[in-house]
Amino acid sequence: MLPYKTARNLTLLACLAVFGAIPGHAANPFITSIYTADPSAHVWSDGRLYVYPSRDMDPPHGCDLMDHYHVFSTDNMVDWRDEGEILNASQVSWGRKEGGFMWAPDAAYRNGTYYFYFPHPSETKWNDSWKIGVATSTKPAYDFKDAGYIKGIGGFAMIDPAVFMDTDGQAYLYYGGGAHCAGVKLKPDMIEIDGDPQPMTGLTDFHEATWVFKRNGVYYLTYADNHPVHNQMQYATSSSPLGPWTSCGVYLEATDCDTTHGSVVEYKGQWYQFYHNCSISGQGNLRSMCVDKLDFNDDGSIKTIVQTKTGPPAVGPADEPSPNAARYDATTATLDGGATAESLEAPASGTSIRNLHLPGSSVQWSNVNGGDTGGRATIDLCYAAQDKGKIHLDVNGVDYSFLNTLSTGDWGKYTGHSYLTVPLNSGNGNVIKLGGGYGGVNLDHITVTPLP
Repeated sequence: MLPYKTARNLTLLACLAVFGAIPGHAANPFITSIYTADPSAHVWSDGRLYVYPSRDMDPPHGCDLMDHYHVFSTDNMVDWRDEGEILNASQVSWGRKEGGFMWAPDAAYRNGTYYFYFPHPSETKWNDSWKIGVATSTKPAYDFKDAGYIKGIGGFAMIDPAVFMDTDGQAYLYYGGGAHCAGVKLKPDMIEIDGDPQPMTGLTDFHEATWVFKRNGVYYLTYADNHPVHNQMQYATSSSPLGPWTSCGVYLEATDCDTTHGSVVEYKGQWYQFYHNCSISGQGNLRSMCVDKLDFNDDGSIKTIVQTKTGPPAVGPADEPSPNAARYDATTATLDGGATAESLEAPASGTSIRNLHLPGSSVQWSNVNGGDTGGRATIDLCYAAQDKGKIHLDVNGVDYSFLNTLSTGDWGKYTGHSYLTVPLNSGNGNVIKLGGGYGGVNLDHITVTPLP
């Protein structure tokens, strides 16, 4: 049985995923609640930095079941907000009927519309039928709707879209896999190509994961190479957005993961490299996003990225707890211990729920308030754990899969937070169920925070 500890009164830090963090740093990986990979980072006019990753579904079944894109944002590089799910395979009208295969995406903005680009097959024979899908919204992280796919490109291994908006307003689309990389202009509608795709020449050992940015009039193209066992990130430069390119070598050495994929962005005067590793799971199909500082030499060449566990320092004040957050203590939950409710030892006043390691155990809140209109809300689990475990999340009968509960070092140390943003219905009839049986965790409370 798990040790039973009295719950402590803790100040809720605004949805901060903690994984060996130090003050003023978010730590790497910076998203630990779910598994995310292939991060594409952008800064929009609201001043926040948004990251659009793919999602590795848990339990892992490989890349064929990748689905359910989430978006994350920050205004200080330390406090990260899950903006919620913006698209899944079931919402893609032209897509493969079996679903899955929602791989590395990207995003762009023009004239009041946000564009979300994602690779997805249209046929059962998935690797021969890749297309670059587009979804659009007037908001950066929700209300996206399927807008079809880009005509004139795609086919075998044509994945990993990246969109670069030049300083003159011209947009370019890059894509490619299986050692082939192509680029093409986009028309102002951001969905039609303007001309024929061109091969990106001059790249050494290209594999996949194209990303393009511009600095001091120089165009940079970064990509994953074919380094044995573990890919590396290389880059090339050009005076033109469509090349030809001059290869400049490796700037992000292999992580602990067999794949690599990343993006480069400037935010508040500092450049950053986003990438992924598998340091939480130890499995190449359960990956986690990381970020570290990226710096340049005087000649414009990129310095080798220093991969850290601390992540970059904060570039703004810490987020304040939301005044609209509602706390639901363990004492208000309904318990189910599988065989008997008593096996969970239903909590008394001021205590937490234990024994969620038992098969079939669960805890449920049936009175969660979604406000007058409902909408996106972040569910934050406050827990203590001595080892890594998982909690299964179900909201209003919808399966949201597993949330990680990482070690806090002690069964009574309630510093762990695992969170996910989901839609809630209006009123106080929302039901949140947390299923156990996937490792030890003591649960103190959940906090539900509506997003603006």
